[in-house]
Amino acid sequence: MSDLSAFSLAGKRILVTGANTGIGQGIAVSVARAGGTVIGVGRSAMDDTAGKVAAAGGGFEVVEANLGDPGEAAAMLGRVWDQNGPIDGLVNNAGIIRRADAVDLSEADWDEVMDVNLKTVFRLCQVYARHVLAKPERSGKIVNIASVLSFQGGIRVASYTASKHGVLGLTRLLACEWAAKGINVNGIAPGYIETNNTEALRADPERSAAILGRIPAGRWGRPDDIGDAAVFLLARASDYMHGAVMPVDGGWLAR
Repeated sequence: MSDLSAFSLAGKRILVTGANTGIGQGIAVSVARAGGTVIGVGRSAMDDTAGKVAAAGGGFEVVEANLGDPGEAAAMLGRVWDQNGPIDGLVNNAGIIRRADAVDLSEADWDEVMDVNLKTVFRLCQVYARHVLAKPERSGKIVNIASVLSFQGGIRVASYTASKHGVLGLTRLLACEWAAKGINVNGIAPGYIETNNTEALRADPERSAAILGRIPAGRWGRPDDIGDAAVFLLARASDYMHGAVMPVDGGWLAR
């Protein structure tokens, strides 16, 4: 009989930001399938995610928070931990994108993307680690959602590219500081996934064809492709992984 307990999240509470749709929803459903309870954080309704998580046999806790305000996000995590109990894993998934030529990108758009995609990620990691490190016997897992643009430049997404390069560096830095203290910090670099963020690209026949032509797998990724990878990084099977950022991109970076 096979023993897959190293890949189980049974009894674990996993906080996922931006769980209302797209990659966040895919992660939430995958966590539920692995036996975990999902704490879904976001500003929009998460009824659809809650239904999918329930269908997968998992528990779902809804937490409303404005992740564009790093201070509010940090306070939220501390409040959830103190009121509802320890959090076994943190998935920093929430992110936004603003498309414009670099010469036209506004300061407001730059700041908004950096706040959500990088500053809030750091503050959530910081507060989470403070709670885990408060008790030497406790351990925790952090999974940061980076991007293939953590390794590449892209076009017309200056603030997004900069923020995702930052997530890559932050993931490595925090892993170096916390690996010996019971906290695993790793990341996932999604390629082109079927989400709201890529809707404009998929709706453009020429751009979509060009993207698909460069993906060895020959298809856009699905949210559960990222969700299942996140389960691995949250589970015991990845206990000796620290500072890794795994591309889940259909082979995009291998071209």
